[in-house]
This record gives sequence, C-alpha cells and structure tokens, in this order.
Amino acid sequence: MLPLLLASSSIYRRELLARLGLPFVCGTPGIDESHRAGEPALELVKRLAREKAQALASSHPAHLIIGSDQVAVLGERILGKPHTFEKAREQLLAASGKQVTFLTGLALLNSQTGACQVDCVPFTVNMRTLDPARVERYLRIEQPYDCAGSFKAEGLGVSLFQSTEGPDATSLVGLPLIRLVDMLLAEGVQVP
Repeated sequence: MLPLLLASSSIYRRELLARLGLPFVCGTPGIDESHRAGEPALELVKRLAREKAQALASSHPAHLIIGSDQVAVLGERILGKPHTFEKAREQLLAASGKQVTFLTGLALLNSQTGACQVDCVPFTVNMRTLDPARVERYLRIEQPYDCAGSFKAEGLGVSLFQSTEGPDATSLVGLPLIRLVDMLLAEGVQVP
C-alpha cells in the first residue's frame, strides 16, 4: 500500500481519518481557496479538493493523497468559514428555520500514477428556528469560527438542527469516510 497523506491542517479531518485505523501523515497544501466568479458551489469544492491533493504531489511522489473541502449552501448563497463572531451570528440567523446543504468535495490522488478520483458528498441540515439569544449563547460556548456555515456538528452545533438527511454523516464534519473507503478500495487499500 502506498502511504496515505491527508492534505489538510484540519483537526476535524485528522480525527475522522484516524477512525479508519490506517497510518497516515498530514501536510498543509497552502492553496488559494478563493471562489471563482460564477463557479457553482459543487464545482468549487471538487476543484479545491483536487487542488489540495495536487499541491502536495511533487513533494510526495509515491503517496495516496487525500484532499477535501467543504462549503455550506443556503439557497444560492455559499456560506464559508465565518472567522468572526459577527459573521457567524449573521450566518446562523440567516439559516434559522431553513435548510442548509453542506457540500464536501473529496479527492484521492495517486501521486505515483497520477490517477485522481474526485467526488462531492452532500448532506442537508434542517435548522431549528433560532432566536438571537440562542445563537449568541451557542457562539460564545462553541466558537465555530473555523467551520463552514458556523456549525460545529461534532459538538453543540447539533442542538441547532431539527433534522438531517444525507448518505454519510461524516461528510458534515468535513471528510466523507464512506466515499473515501470506496476510493481507497479502488486503489487496492484494504479497509479494515
């Protein structure tokens, strides 16, 4: 088996990948994650996942490199990482009582052969009706400023959800393990 490399500095993705029980190392791809004008959210996350994996290919020539990227979509609006309390508050209040779809792009690049599998796994969250006081309490406790859409689903973020729908709950956290296992199996990696 080629060594696994996670092209991410995300602790959430690292924790998810560790669930598979396979040895891996991490690297920071350091790419420009800007949204291109007119680029649909689905294409954005697939492109960024692929670019993250490709960014580390030359320095890791015989690896299986995993790239992933996520955005939250509210209607036609892409909700990225808020980075600040004010922006997180705005995102959550806008999502109140609505449906938010998380799109997680996933790429597995064999840097030895150049073969690259790319996909996007959607996951939908139906939000509770949220009042400003509840949103502020959540943000002060959880501080999800590095999470797409201001939700930390592996923590108190679930208290904001009314229901969820999707093929893989791990995609909500940022690394769709079910789809990743499919990709790894296609590369001959045995899991477990």
